[in-house]
Amino acid sequence: MDDLSTLLRLSVTEAAAAVRERRVSPVTLVEAVLDGIARTQGTLNAFVTVDADGARIAARAAEAAVMRGDTLGPLHGVPFSVKDLTWTKGLRTTMGSKLFEQFVPQEDAVPVARLRAAGAILVGKTTTPEFGHKPFTESPVSGISRNPWDLSRTPGGSSGGAAAAVAAGLGPLALGTDGGGSIRIPAACCGVVGLKPTLGRVPHIHAPDLFANNSYIGPITRTVADARLAMSVIEGPDARDPYAVAAIPPPAPRRLRVGWAPRVGNALLDGEIETITGEAVKALGCAIELVEIDFVSEEDAFLVMLQSSLAARLGPRLAAERASLSPSLTETIERGLARSAAEVLDAAQRRTALYRKVVALFDRIDVLATPTISAPAPPTELDPFAPFAIGNGAGAPGHIRATWYPYTYPFNLTGHPALTVPAGRTRAGLPVGLQLAGRWHEDHLLLDLAQRLEAARPWAAAWPPHAA
Repeated sequence: MDDLSTLLRLSVTEAAAAVRERRVSPVTLVEAVLDGIARTQGTLNAFVTVDADGARIAARAAEAAVMRGDTLGPLHGVPFSVKDLTWTKGLRTTMGSKLFEQFVPQEDAVPVARLRAAGAILVGKTTTPEFGHKPFTESPVSGISRNPWDLSRTPGGSSGGAAAAVAAGLGPLALGTDGGGSIRIPAACCGVVGLKPTLGRVPHIHAPDLFANNSYIGPITRTVADARLAMSVIEGPDARDPYAVAAIPPPAPRRLRVGWAPRVGNALLDGEIETITGEAVKALGCAIELVEIDFVSEEDAFLVMLQSSLAARLGPRLAAERASLSPSLTETIERGLARSAAEVLDAAQRRTALYRKVVALFDRIDVLATPTISAPAPPTELDPFAPFAIGNGAGAPGHIRATWYPYTYPFNLTGHPALTVPAGRTRAGLPVGLQLAGRWHEDHLLLDLAQRLEAARPWAAAWPPHAA
């Protein structure tokens, strides 16, 4: 098994089995991924840093372990990438910013360390907007990243490079981060699986504010089985994260009640997306209840927390470093600096109220299904502060969060797990994602349900035109 295209199309589970059974060498597998990255970097621009030397050293060590007959980890020899907001020991982590362009962490983030311990091989860091502040992936460090389904379109953000890499075959596993939908939005834009775990299920020890954290680290993969395998490696307690607890056993099998909410207070929804996701919900084979819930009204609370957090982190450097920052990040910081302490505390209390509302919803249903985003991937170079329109001008444009992804950011505030799975593609060939959200620590129930959809409407055999 040495044809490059064949190697790049192996899933995580397939690659791990092929290495373990000596059907493919970790060296050959890593070389195939490095070659794919090199061939697509000029078009997709999915990577900001490629650690070819480190990956080759790790691959040779992995091959030697196989040949010695050592006990192998569950991901032995599998290439993976990490979004450039997540710490990687000895490999620069730029945050997409000139301010951190040469920052080299002295330790790995917990899930990175766990993947390495399981035998996976880090090939590089994927692109992100500066400090992950917007849902399109472009930064002063890396420039614009593009969608492998249509190069004129964004791969989404802020884990856009990670989702584009997995969709294009540049490694079957990527770690993304999600502060408002930043795993799920790009996964939906690029037609792959993305999971935002329950708060604390995957430790996030480098979050600036551990106790008010609403940013999560999770897997992006091509199949549900791959996401499940990755989660089995990266989840679990760590005393450095106050929310990180031992994994709770999955719930007993039961007839699931799925709530379907095509809108969550948003007036605009692309017609194709509504039809495709509605059909995908029916394919789950569950009892379905139409749910009415308002998430759009929580946009301002989310914005207060996002803007004030970035203002606290970067505000003191704004005067001296303004010229180095993205204009949209500068505006975000300035809006945060203008917020009052009362607004910040009110946002925290509204977060609590939203949590209670969602908990009450899950007294009636087991899983909430929604579109992941309300329109397919838009063109690159959009201004996140400009009005966002959907369709052919029907309906008044609105703020991008409340208009394009009102479905995702509420679960960053409440801590509930949420994943996106491919539901189909539009007539123009752009991917459509279905989001599934559930009770705290029922991450694996969401994966079970997503696997039903994958079996009913398989997607992994379809590759984008700009894959490696």
